[in-house]
Amino acid sequence: MPSTPEESSRARLVFGAHWTLLAFFVGLGGYHLLNVGFALILPGTAASSFDSAVVLAFVPTVALATGPLFGSLRWGDGLLRDFHPLPNRFDLRVGLFCGSAALVVAYGLTWLLRPVYGDRDLSDAPLQDVLAELDGSAVVLVTVAVIMVLAAPFAEELLMRGALWRALRYYRVPPWAVLVVTSVLFAYLHTDSARTLVLVGQGLAFGAARMITGRVGASVVAHAVNNTPPAALLLVGAW
Repeated sequence: MPSTPEESSRARLVFGAHWTLLAFFVGLGGYHLLNVGFALILPGTAASSFDSAVVLAFVPTVALATGPLFGSLRWGDGLLRDFHPLPNRFDLRVGLFCGSAALVVAYGLTWLLRPVYGDRDLSDAPLQDVLAELDGSAVVLVTVAVIMVLAAPFAEELLMRGALWRALRYYRVPPWAVLVVTSVLFAYLHTDSARTLVLVGQGLAFGAARMITGRVGASVVAHAVNNTPPAALLLVGAW
């Protein structure tokens, strides 16, 4: 079925479907299972150590990468060849531009939607209310900031603009439709109804970086640029 490098990521079928589609479902399923598990244990953890609970809350997001990672090692050509997640110079330039565009889009849509949802429901940095409760531990703050800027963007992009993007292109879904589908699913993954439109706009910017370069590394950079301001505010606010 595949006829281009973009459509062929070692065209191996698993249960009748391209392995990247299975990798997407594994990553997404693991994310939701971990969320259920942590929903059961985090209240007790928060009672004894709120800082630990906040760090643990990011684990399901980081675990999104496990599906693409496992699938690539098991059925593909390896993470670097299948998805190109490590940015090169072109990825950095495109990612910086698209990440900056994502910030502009996010703040613009937030401003437009604020009369509808209000300041609290439509926060520019929705994690700030939770992170404000941290006790100021430098190690915890830096850990959370690193997760926000590096680990979370890498995992989310590997799943959405990596595995899912590859799967849709394998089945000849037009590039513009792949861009829209991955952006919408990216938004719904965050389960924040008030910010869904904002997240779709950001997802389109991340996907544009992926589309321009043909590499996940560019969308990782764009996502990281987008997440840098709230991470910086977290550190500045703590000190």
